[in-house]
Amino acid sequence: MEPVEIIEDGLLLRPWRAEDADAVHRACQDPDKQRWTTVPRPYLPEHATEYVTTISATAWAEGTGALFAVCDAGTGELLASFGLVSVDRARDSAEVGYWTAPWARGRGVAVRATRALARWAFDALKLRRLTWQAEIGNHASRLVALRAGFRIDGELRLAHPSEGGRSEGWIGSLLPGEVAAAGDPVPYGPDTLQARRAAVFGRPQPVLFATAGATELRLRALEERDLAAVTRTCQDEQTVRWTTVPHPYRPEHAEGFLHDLVRPAWARGTAATFAVADPDDRYVASVDLRLLPNDPLVADVGYMTAPHARGRGYLPAALAAVCTWGFTTLGLARIEWRANVGNTASRRAAEKAGFTVEGTLRGGVQHRGERQDVWIGALLPGDLT
Repeated sequence: MEPVEIIEDGLLLRPWRAEDADAVHRACQDPDKQRWTTVPRPYLPEHATEYVTTISATAWAEGTGALFAVCDAGTGELLASFGLVSVDRARDSAEVGYWTAPWARGRGVAVRATRALARWAFDALKLRRLTWQAEIGNHASRLVALRAGFRIDGELRLAHPSEGGRSEGWIGSLLPGEVAAAGDPVPYGPDTLQARRAAVFGRPQPVLFATAGATELRLRALEERDLAAVTRTCQDEQTVRWTTVPHPYRPEHAEGFLHDLVRPAWARGTAATFAVADPDDRYVASVDLRLLPNDPLVADVGYMTAPHARGRGYLPAALAAVCTWGFTTLGLARIEWRANVGNTASRRAAEKAGFTVEGTLRGGVQHRGERQDVWIGALLPGDLT
């Protein structure tokens, strides 16, 4: 392919030049860049020089890629790196790859550049499909793809995960005719639910606080050091009786819970599990807030308390704190609670936290091989005082 320049919507997309190396090196020191991409670590000046000269020129010459420096069309300032990689002319398909320099974020550069690149790929190269992929948890990249018109089609295991990152990725696609015109409104703006949640789940889990009597509780991400206490809690006869934890419960179950359920759910933005810790930062309970897939404004809660911490009011305080966070930060409109009929301890905790019991679902849950009746309740934003 012959290198080209694209001017659109205030941006200049041009081939890389040797003099861009210093700016590329500076941009690639950014922690987010190193966290979510496969750039070398540490990123050295020679890496930048190789990228803007050898790698980019070879991709153009061999037709395997089209790598652009994205600059301000007026000032020439380097803003981002965008391009087509893995160009497959047999299938008329290519993958879009990009990063934005930290000094250029928040200016809509990524969406404008993606649209410009996609339009050129479809109109000039006559490609029939563009794909996008990113590690699950990279909500900033996912939001750019959505705003540019990509449909997120599913998940796949990454061939080259980033160092220390997850091996699972999101994948999306864009077809001709799905690219908005330059200057058209951008969907999923900063005040939308999608943007708000991308900002939350794209970062480490926050720490919340709750007060039970004179005791201040910290609600934080579940960690490896909590797993022994989680195991003991899940071996308790009351926990076994009223929940669906494996029985008998072994340490490997706790490890699987953390690594296969809790952390992937936060990365996907589908749930948050908070470990409730006492003033000595010891595990005393946990609260799960799970977003319902069929209604983004509704979530349900699940919780359990360590046997030694029961009866101290820890759980109602923690539950109220998590629900408040769900309403104010995630924009939820309703949070539901369920418990097997007869689980009066769970019901008392929910009611003390402000939940209203709305009724009984007959045969509402499969529990230890039998259908059981369950109570159902809900909390709305106006219920919290």
